[in-house]
Amino acid sequence: MIVDCHAHLIPQSLMEQAQKDAGKFPNVKLNPAGESLGFQFASSKATRPAMKGLYDLAGRIAWMDKNGIERQVCGGWLDMMGNELPAEEGQRWSRMANEHMMSVAKSERRIIALAALPMQDGKLAAEELKWAHANGFKGAMIGTQPKGVGGVLDDPALDVFWKTADDLGSAIFFHPVFESGDNRVHDYGMANAVGRVTDSMIAIARLVYAGHVLKYTNVKFIAGIGGAGLPYISGRLRRNYGVEAGKVADPDASLAALWYDALVQDVGVLKFLASKVGTDRMMMGSDAPFPIGDLDQPQKLIIDAGFSAAETASINGGLAAKLFG
Repeated sequence: MIVDCHAHLIPQSLMEQAQKDAGKFPNVKLNPAGESLGFQFASSKATRPAMKGLYDLAGRIAWMDKNGIERQVCGGWLDMMGNELPAEEGQRWSRMANEHMMSVAKSERRIIALAALPMQDGKLAAEELKWAHANGFKGAMIGTQPKGVGGVLDDPALDVFWKTADDLGSAIFFHPVFESGDNRVHDYGMANAVGRVTDSMIAIARLVYAGHVLKYTNVKFIAGIGGAGLPYISGRLRRNYGVEAGKVADPDASLAALWYDALVQDVGVLKFLASKVGTDRMMMGSDAPFPIGDLDQPQKLIIDAGFSAAETASINGGLAAKLFG
C-alpha cells in the first residue's frame, strides 16, 4: 500500500458551515475571496485565502490516482486552526473542523484524518484528543506555536495534553504555522523555503531538550520536512547537551525515537537523513496541495535514492500504515 503521510485538507462542508455559523465565533473574521475564504483569529494577522487544492476533493483523488497513492494522511490547514482564539471558542472551532474531517474520512476511505486541537489550552486539547480517538482519529496535526507567535509546546500548561496523548498512543504530527516568528523570512518566498524549517526545528528541539520525547514514549512524535533540520545539527545538539549537562535531555536518544517524513526534495539529503535516523523511521510525504511540497512524483525521490526493495516499501507506505492504522 502506498501512503502519503503528509497532506492537508479543508472539507468544503467546513467552509460552508463556518460561514453559516459565523455568529457563533465572535473572534473569527471570515474574508470571502471568490469561492474561497481567508481567516483572521482574534488580533492575529489575516491569512491568505484557502487555495482550491485544499478543498477540491475530486481533484485530490485524481492526483492520488495519477501518482499511485492509495491512502493519504490529512491534517487541516495550519493557517485556520485558530490557536489564537480564546480557549473555549478555540475548542468549539476545533470540534467543528474535526466533525467535518471525520465525515470526509468516512465517506472517502482513502483519506486518513488527523484531528485539529485547541492547543492554546492543555486541558481542552486533551479533552478534544480523547474525543478524536473515540470517534476514529489516530492522532492529530498540531502547530509549532500554540497560543500564537512565541508559544511553546513544552509549556508546563500542556503537560496534561502530553500525558493524554501518551495514554492514547497518539500519532502527533508537528507542522509549522502561518507565522514563523521571524520577520526576516517575509521576502523571496523564504517563509516557505526557510521559515517553516526553522520554526519546526526550534519547536521540536525544545521538546527534545525538555525531555518530552523520552518521557512520553507511547506518543508517536512525527517531525515533518525531514526532521526540519534536526538530523543535520545533531552534532551541535549533542555538544550543547554536554555544555548544559544535567539541564537538558539526551538529543541523540530523542532523535532516535522520532519518526520523520521524507520530504527533503533532494536525493543526497534523503540518503543523509536515512544514514542518521534509519529508513525504518521515514515515511513518504507530499505536503499536498502546497507547491513547496513534492507534487510531481512524490514516490520518485524514494526510488531514486537506491534503497532496498523492503526499505522503499516501508518508506512509501508500510511504516505509515502501521503508525496510522
